[in-house]
Amino acid sequence: MHKTYFNWSSGKDSALALYKMQQSKTHKVDRLVTSVNASFNRVSMHGLRLPLLEAQAKAIGLPLETIMLNADVSMSAYNKVMKTAMQGLITEGYTHAVFGDIFLEDLKKYREEKLQEVGVNGVFPLWKHDTKELLKELLQLGFKAITVCVNAKLLDESFVGREVDESFFNDLPENVDPCGENGEFHTFVYDGPIFKNPVRFTVGEKVQKGYTPTTNKDDNCFKKDEDTTWDTSFWYCDLLPNK
Repeated sequence: MHKTYFNWSSGKDSALALYKMQQSKTHKVDRLVTSVNASFNRVSMHGLRLPLLEAQAKAIGLPLETIMLNADVSMSAYNKVMKTAMQGLITEGYTHAVFGDIFLEDLKKYREEKLQEVGVNGVFPLWKHDTKELLKELLQLGFKAITVCVNAKLLDESFVGREVDESFFNDLPENVDPCGENGEFHTFVYDGPIFKNPVRFTVGEKVQKGYTPTTNKDDNCFKKDEDTTWDTSFWYCDLLPNK
C-alpha cells in the first residue's frame, strides 16, 4: 500500500475522490492537507472557517495538516511554501498525493510538475469523469453539502448558502459546470458515507467581495490572453460552527 496524503479542499469533489480512494487496494490515505489563509484563518478560495475544517476532518477520522499562506501570497512564494510542505511529508514516508481535479488540463499539468520536482506521484481518481454523472453519484451516495462561495459573474446571491441537491443543479445556468469545475462555485461537505457523524453548523451572513490581480505580470498565474477575463467578484456565505 502506497502511503498517501489527500489535498483536501473541504468540498464535494474532494469528498467523492476520498470516498473512491478509501476503496483502493493500492493506496492508503491517512492524512488530509489543506491550505489556509493565515490572515483570516479560513480555507483558501472556499472561505470556510478553520474550526469547521477541523471539525470536518475529525468527523471523517483523519488527521489534518494545514499549510498557512498569507492573503496576498505571490505565486513564487506559494510554490516555495508548498514545496517545503511536500518535502516535510516525504520525510514521513509519503509517496503519493491525491487531488479531486476533473478536467482542467493546465491545473493537472501544474500539479504534476510540482510533484515531480520532489518525487511525489499524483493520483486523480475523478479525472475525465463526466461531471453530471459524478454529481448523480455524489447525491446517490448520500453526501450532503452547502455552497460557501459562488462566482458573482455567473451566479447570483441566491446560489450561495444553498443546499447542494437535485433542485440546485436543475437551476444552474447552462454555462455553469454541474460540479463547478471551472471555479463557478465551491462547497462545504458536512455529511456522507466517509463521515462518522455530521458536522453541525449555522448559516451566517452572505457578503460579496471583489479582488484585483497582481500588477506583476511575471507573477500572475492567470492567463494573459486578450479574450481571458479575471474573475474579480464572489459571493460568500459564512458558516458558523455550532458550540
